Amino acid sequence: MDILKKLTDELGIQQWQTEAAVKLIDEGNTIPFISRYRKEITGSLNDEVLRSLNERLAYLRNLEEKKEQVLGSIEEQGKLTEELKAQILAAETLVVVEDLYRPYRPKRRTRATIAKEKGLNGLADLIRLQMTKRPLEEEALNYISEEKGVLTVEEAIAGAGDILAEAISDEADYRIYIRKATFDEGKILSTAKDEKVQTVYEMYYNFEEPLKKLAGHRVLALNRGEAEKALSVKLEAPEERILRFLEKKVIVRENPYTTPVLKVVIEDSYKRLIAPAIEREIRNDLTEKAEDGAIKVFGKNLEQLLMQPPIVGQVVLGWDPAFRTGCKLAVVDATGKVLDTVVIYPTAPQNKVTEAKAVLKKLIQKYNITLISVGNGTASRESEMVIVELLKELPVKVQYIIVNEAGASVYSASKLATEEFPNFDVGQRSAASIARRLQDPLAELVKIDPKSIGVGQYQHDMNQKKLSEALSGVVEDCVNKVGVDLNTASASLLEYISGISKTLAKNIVAYREANGRFLDRKQLLKVAKLGPKAYEQCAGFMRITGGKNPLDTTSVHPESYEAAAKLLSSMGYSEADILSGGLNGLSKKVKDYEKLSKDLEIGEITLRDIVKELEKPARDPRDEMPKPILRTDVLEMKDLTPGMILKGTVRNVIDFGVFVDIGVHQDGLVHISQITDKKFIKHPLEVLSVGDVVDVKVMSVDLQKKRIALTMKGIE
Repeated sequence: MDILKKLTDELGIQQWQTEAAVKLIDEGNTIPFISRYRKEITGSLNDEVLRSLNERLAYLRNLEEKKEQVLGSIEEQGKLTEELKAQILAAETLVVVEDLYRPYRPKRRTRATIAKEKGLNGLADLIRLQMTKRPLEEEALNYISEEKGVLTVEEAIAGAGDILAEAISDEADYRIYIRKATFDEGKILSTAKDEKVQTVYEMYYNFEEPLKKLAGHRVLALNRGEAEKALSVKLEAPEERILRFLEKKVIVRENPYTTPVLKVVIEDSYKRLIAPAIEREIRNDLTEKAEDGAIKVFGKNLEQLLMQPPIVGQVVLGWDPAFRTGCKLAVVDATGKVLDTVVIYPTAPQNKVTEAKAVLKKLIQKYNITLISVGNGTASRESEMVIVELLKELPVKVQYIIVNEAGASVYSASKLATEEFPNFDVGQRSAASIARRLQDPLAELVKIDPKSIGVGQYQHDMNQKKLSEALSGVVEDCVNKVGVDLNTASASLLEYISGISKTLAKNIVAYREANGRFLDRKQLLKVAKLGPKAYEQCAGFMRITGGKNPLDTTSVHPESYEAAAKLLSSMGYSEADILSGGLNGLSKKVKDYEKLSKDLEIGEITLRDIVKELEKPARDPRDEMPKPILRTDVLEMKDLTPGMILKGTVRNVIDFGVFVDIGVHQDGLVHISQITDKKFIKHPLEVLSVGDVVDVKVMSVDLQKKRIALTMKGIE
């Protein structure tokens, strides 16, 4: 198989782009580096296309490797024909390669191998040829042998049938046809193990759906229901049609002695050997596709969460709510430094509201707190009530926001948090994290395993390795899009930078602590184990403010410094002008990019990138994202009435809709059918992302079940 051609066709790009990208990947370049600094070579392929290419490249190379192993194994057995070789080489999936290899795979002991050991191959061949002129019982007499353990005619015929049944089940063409027929016409059925027991799977207690129409989230729900022993799930295939197909293929001539036996053998082969295997394969395939879809959604949601705009320049009070153990508070200054921590008990069972307010007023006055960041966990609602009352009593303007605290407890109990805050308890660390994830969501959330940030569905049921790889890729892309300040970034943030491993990230921080601030990007080469290749990969994503070279504050790569300096002098600027923000009109001064790029001996795309960067040095792509909603008052679920229009923030996007935080502690669901009437959408991600601020209308409220149904239709 021509892997490069296949990748080119699948991704809809040019062959030269594929060749260039594969060469760069093979040379050890990272996806963020290729995407940002090798646009000339790849024709500006973005990180999404490059990640897909990288993933498929690994799969196809693995497929080619498998083909080589299979061909070698069959050749060793002396059974490799030209036709079989051509079929294996033409196979486009691992499943087809496995199908073709099945007859030649070393077998464990089966009913067929036992029958072969008993010397029944000849009788099986006789039945297969369908040419016998006398009853099989007479032919079978020749195969009775006490020594070999064949004592009766019936045993001999049954053993020959086992050999034939396995041979039929090993036939690759039959399997390919049956798999397709089962998927195209089959259904999935599920029933309750016990209808009297109430579970979250009640909608699947008597469920039936064509396989072709089965949505990914249903596949994952059925799998989980089955794993939790709440559901029985099975596949229903077009059995009659499949048996007729097999009979047509196997029974090539009408023979009164062999035809009835072959019909029994075919049914046995299908029901005992083929159907269970095909059911497993189809369900595995459905699960894999559903997981891939869910991972994609999780990744998109995670990206939106990580790329939420930081709230800068404010002193934030982080509030980790609780009942019995009290609410842990942490005051964090605008740089993320923890100034103070305290515990208050305004919630049940203590209910010390007056004392809590007094403490809060002192903190707000002492540290000029302007914003309170409240975690959305247990006692969040009760804490919010206290905060709203407090805000009304304050002479200064203070706002609050409920933040998704998913993963805060995981972080606060981690080794990393213990190193960061050795003198704090778990609650204090959590409160600090809740404050910081508002000030710089990206820098704080990278400290948490992405799987613990609850913006997916069924993430615990998935292939964890695949999920971790995909989510790490998302975090890596986000961190590199934004870039990091080399002098303040934590090791957790640095390790996601292109070319930087966990060890190198720690070495950078150790170097910084031993030698003081980095004044020049070139100093990175003095960091232990950070060689020229790692430097090339990471340098452009590391920023230095107040260093020796103004270009170090930008995302211009050091390899282009000479060209950037020439560009500035040819336009009448100096490097110092970068810091004074005096390059606003630079793009208007460049009249002919093509000519200038030749003069500067760099590519035109690179030149355009440099001009864009020098006009707005180290611009933060997060600034273009919707800002979080800050609140000063509270709504309760019982205050909601149908028809009420509210502003909310999208908290999670899943296959069948989006959950929106409308400030009542219980997120409302906008079902996919209620998102838009302007166009048909297959998935909510086509129009909405986590963090989006949207207008919604209340459709219905169920206080008992704590469910809020929302719509985005018909809102002017």
